[in-house]
Amino acid sequence: MVAEPGGPEDQKPQSDEARSAFVPPAGVGRPTSASDDDHPTSEFAIPTGLTTEPQGSGTGSASGSGPGSGPASGSETIGSAFAPPRTYSAQHPPPAFTPAHGSPMIRLTKEAPWQDRMRTMLRMPVAERPAPEPVQKSDEAGPAVPRVLDLTLRIGELLLAGGEGAEDVEAAMFAVTRSYGLDRCEPTVTFTLLSISHQPSLVDDPVTASRTVRRRGTDYTRLAAVFRLIDDITTEDVEVSLEEAYRRLAEIRRNRHPYSGWVLTLAGGGLAGAASVLVGGGPLVFLVAAVGAMLGDRLAWLFAGRGLPEFYQFVVAAMPPAAMGVALTLTHWSDVRPSAVITGGLFALLPGRALVAGVQDGLTGYYITAAARLLEVMYLFIGIVVGVLLVLYLGLQLGAQLNPEARLIAPDRPVVQILASMALCFAFAILLQQDRSTVLAVTLNGAVAWVIYGAMARTGGISPVAATATAAGLVGLFGQLLSRYRYTSSLPFITAAIGPLLPGSATYFGLLGMAQGNVNTGLASLSTAVATALAIAIGVNLGSEISRLFMRVPGAVGGANRRAAKRTRGF
Repeated sequence: MVAEPGGPEDQKPQSDEARSAFVPPAGVGRPTSASDDDHPTSEFAIPTGLTTEPQGSGTGSASGSGPGSGPASGSETIGSAFAPPRTYSAQHPPPAFTPAHGSPMIRLTKEAPWQDRMRTMLRMPVAERPAPEPVQKSDEAGPAVPRVLDLTLRIGELLLAGGEGAEDVEAAMFAVTRSYGLDRCEPTVTFTLLSISHQPSLVDDPVTASRTVRRRGTDYTRLAAVFRLIDDITTEDVEVSLEEAYRRLAEIRRNRHPYSGWVLTLAGGGLAGAASVLVGGGPLVFLVAAVGAMLGDRLAWLFAGRGLPEFYQFVVAAMPPAAMGVALTLTHWSDVRPSAVITGGLFALLPGRALVAGVQDGLTGYYITAAARLLEVMYLFIGIVVGVLLVLYLGLQLGAQLNPEARLIAPDRPVVQILASMALCFAFAILLQQDRSTVLAVTLNGAVAWVIYGAMARTGGISPVAATATAAGLVGLFGQLLSRYRYTSSLPFITAAIGPLLPGSATYFGLLGMAQGNVNTGLASLSTAVATALAIAIGVNLGSEISRLFMRVPGAVGGANRRAAKRTRGF
């Protein structure tokens, strides 16, 4: 017997997902009367009053349905288990998933900063996140998904290029997408790549976009402008359409830096001079250190204009301060301390900003980005080492009497050192292109840090590493509080304030010991410098976390505070 085309023999059997629970399997008969109490009822019988409908039918009712109607005939269309239900609407999709124990009640008040609200939801599972409440209006067709994703990536690119941590960049991207009504978005940030994925529903294909960060530049004024844009986007009282957001973002990109290149060169000289006074130098040492740092900065600008990598820029920038110190030693000036001159030049080059960002990413669980940032710090530090070692080795060959045992012991002049620390933070803030309204706050924050360090390390006799960690913790705490008050990033209030704590003298004496062949002494001093740098980074992060710990998100219930990363127990 030949089966007719399109008959039941040509069709595949229905899968378990597509079969009705009340359709008997093949070979099992259906009782003639489901209401007969005298005969046992099959468990596959259809209850009285229940109608069946073939899967995948396009109409809301089936002809001939009624009590005791049979299963769908083979001539009807067989639906797929992956087809969307008939009641599904793309404009009003149902919740993605409801766990068996129910979804916890999460309420985040709009008075809390958007950073706190977004950090709360970043580590939540997708099923537990509250539905987004669109802050910005869109037309009836819904938000333009590609444009929202592109705007989000452009904002994240500016933040990542400006030095923000990976967690803060993801929180900003998450805030933008939720404000424009996109649910089920997952941003991902690495050292040079940003990506975001949006899934409209469980039955639709996800939309993914990515962007690569090609160039990095330090401009905290631009960073603050991006934060103001995000704050306006996430505020209900301010209407920011997609066109307006693109226009403001283009203005932020076009705006020139607030300080010119020569102002930055003068600021670098002032930073080196203030650092030399901080470690015991006088007015002449201040002048010599400033001239050496400015020469190094101009050489670095020259190499940058020729397209050389940043590694070589740090090599040539470290040479003039070291050469000035060696020259002073060869001329036998008794009232000038060459070690203070070289140390001041190193203060202007040590990558404290990148170090703090790298350690912060590692402590918050972004290990790939943290490893890349710390590798960048290592390369820049090696560049400084190469530049200084070349000059020190040449000076030793010329007969320069550089003594690695003569440690820098600054005289007891607290007022001068406090003023020098404030001048150092002020110059550092200009180098970071900070907004003028934040320069005074970060200068005072750095002065407080130096007072705490001096009181603990010099007056109290506590370990310098422990004193540095405590002072850096206060810097992070005050910086986070100031950023909450200003609703902006905490970097402008933290990065310049850690300038007086950088391990410039330990780095110099470690390099000098290695140049003279005392490898053990040099490595011990460099280990102290590394420990001090890590103490600064960990202290800053700990101070920021303490501020978040005691200043909880107002109105958050049901465990809506930021969750910690899951601990890895080593197995």
